Amino acid sequence: MTILLKRITLSLLLLPLTFVNGAQAQALYEATDEGTDSIAAETLAPDYDVAVTDSLSADSASTSLPWPMSLQDRLDTIVAKASVLKYAQMGLYIYDLTADSVIYSRDGRQTLRPASTMKLITAITALDKLGGAYLYKTRLCYTGEVTDSTRILNGNVYLIGGMDPMIGSDDIRAFVLAIKELGVDTIRGNMYADHSMKDGDLFGAGWCWDDDNPELSALVYKRKDALMNKFLSSLSDAGVVVVGTSEKKTCPNGAFEICRRTHTIEQILERMLKDSDNLYAESMLYQIGLTQGKPSTAKKARAVEEALLKKMGMSGSPHRFADGSGLSLYNYVSAEMEVAFLRYAFNDANIYSDIYTHLPIAGIDGTLSKRMQKTVAQGNVHAKTGTLSGVSSLAGYCTASNGHLLAFAIINQGQQKAAAAKKLQDIICIEMCR
Repeated sequence: MTILLKRITLSLLLLPLTFVNGAQAQALYEATDEGTDSIAAETLAPDYDVAVTDSLSADSASTSLPWPMSLQDRLDTIVAKASVLKYAQMGLYIYDLTADSVIYSRDGRQTLRPASTMKLITAITALDKLGGAYLYKTRLCYTGEVTDSTRILNGNVYLIGGMDPMIGSDDIRAFVLAIKELGVDTIRGNMYADHSMKDGDLFGAGWCWDDDNPELSALVYKRKDALMNKFLSSLSDAGVVVVGTSEKKTCPNGAFEICRRTHTIEQILERMLKDSDNLYAESMLYQIGLTQGKPSTAKKARAVEEALLKKMGMSGSPHRFADGSGLSLYNYVSAEMEVAFLRYAFNDANIYSDIYTHLPIAGIDGTLSKRMQKTVAQGNVHAKTGTLSGVSSLAGYCTASNGHLLAFAIINQGQQKAAAAKKLQDIICIEMCR
């Protein structure tokens, strides 16, 4: 009878929690146990409370508790004394991937703006739907015939966009060379920019008008809808004369492909996550949408994200996905939901390898290069940062001192200065690694 009651009690503790600490969290754990502003470690204290970090390292009561109760106790102290939380919100959720259990939640289900940690949702969905071998493609095709004796192409040329943010001068030179290798110095026809890969929206829903936003074009070049213009000027510089006009038109079936330029999804991931590049994230969102047919739209991409959320068993959780980068003020997610995506990635070796490899590393590179330096978190925390006006977030992975791998998400919202929230995030990460 005692064993039966104990099992019933433990089952109740496994129900979803909005706040886990103390004895409840310990029982739960034991039941399941099998971009941009940088903050250096030495600057953690001023806006926070130097006494908090000093007392934590010297608190024998906390360090003598078994893990994870010792971590929970330290986090309780940090949260209680964090001055930034007197006037701002924070969603915090920590999951022990090794033990497969929640070990800490503080308003983990509260819906907040994720800022650039939204890129994790985009990246994980893309890798799940497209795979790590996916290629971004930009193609050059033509119709008509080449007259060798006159070096004239009597036909049209089509530059077919794939919304590849990495297209650069080398790719344009390759397109020009492809025309030259046809033996052509005159194009007696039109130059068509094929934008059929996506819709005509150049900006994301909920983007601020006064931000320096990239243009979401299928033929993007240097963050603007400018690839065709650059190609035309390069043709002219190479001595190729175009008799016709430049317009927008979809390439017909049966056109001859003479050049294809590609970049891998891993190349996109590197800059998207390490440097928090918004254009790279939006291009990935539209690759996701493309799996639902042309033209790709943000709405189609969101449908794929919602399907993955349903697969995780979280489709009923309050949220709103708006864009791929986190620039939108319409995005709302919870820390628990971000951790659900991190857990999903962890359970797929291929996705996890790509995500973990390209996340910024504390004190080492990317947007975390100057944070948590000279602490136990340096080189340990692999996480995506996020910063918007009034929002600061951090989500990713770290390894605790007992060797357990943790997934975590911290979303701070409502503070006027991101620095205070980042200091709190850094302290929480340091404690997770202790």
